[in-house]
Amino acid sequence: MANLSTLSALGRRLEGKVALITGGSTGIGETTAKLFSKHGAKVAIADVQDELGQSVIKQIGPSNSTYIHCDVTNEDDVRNAVDKTVSAYGKLDIMFNNAGIANQPKPRIIDNEKQDFERVMAVNVTGVFLGMKHAARVMIPARSGTIISSASLASGMGGAATHAYTCSKHAVVGLTRNLAIELGQYGIRVNCLSPYALATDLSKKYLGLDDEGVEQVMRSIANLKGTTLKAGDVANAALFLASDEASYVSGQNLFIDGGFGIFNSAMQVFKESPQS
Repeated sequence: MANLSTLSALGRRLEGKVALITGGSTGIGETTAKLFSKHGAKVAIADVQDELGQSVIKQIGPSNSTYIHCDVTNEDDVRNAVDKTVSAYGKLDIMFNNAGIANQPKPRIIDNEKQDFERVMAVNVTGVFLGMKHAARVMIPARSGTIISSASLASGMGGAATHAYTCSKHAVVGLTRNLAIELGQYGIRVNCLSPYALATDLSKKYLGLDDEGVEQVMRSIANLKGTTLKAGDVANAALFLASDEASYVSGQNLFIDGGFGIFNSAMQVFKESPQS
């Protein structure tokens, strides 16, 4: 039978690891930061929401975490976030490019403004590119590390989000695949996560609903019934990709969507008929 120290080690899947999470002040990023810390990682949170970020650090504990102001569209900020993380903890094992924004829904492309499109692309694509670039800068000499980025259900299908958001998340998958090929020679793994919609500040603002309202809408159209996607589910997927359990997983886009992305609404053969 395993002793208590062995069980403790198994329960802390990121023991001795150092993680940098962009957009870590709220939502999926915040939940992931807390989960990574619980599993033994030192965590640096990079965000523009300073007060919220500092609040998360207080909850995690300042001995195990740090906050760094960072606009992911600014390369100097991203470079500084990576350098400060390495300076504080001696290395960078995990980069989670989680920061992202959405624009207001305008279904017709002729109603979409160029500046809104470019704003979404700047955060969701350029921000991920910069996070990847500067994580790679310090991971390549160490010949180890893992880079995770937030994509979306919209990365694998059309009609699930705005033109800008859908385009940006498809781009994250392209960056992930290209970088996985480049960095494999250094033992660095690169993956992304594509969750179904869940109640976060981003989705609530997009839909104009509160937490329960978002969840109710998402449950009503979900493929997988009897459960509701939470930030913790996405954080658990990030934990898997960051851990040694995923040591041979690279170049993948992990969908956390209950099968929604592969569902063809025109085919109802597996759906139960209403009871007569």
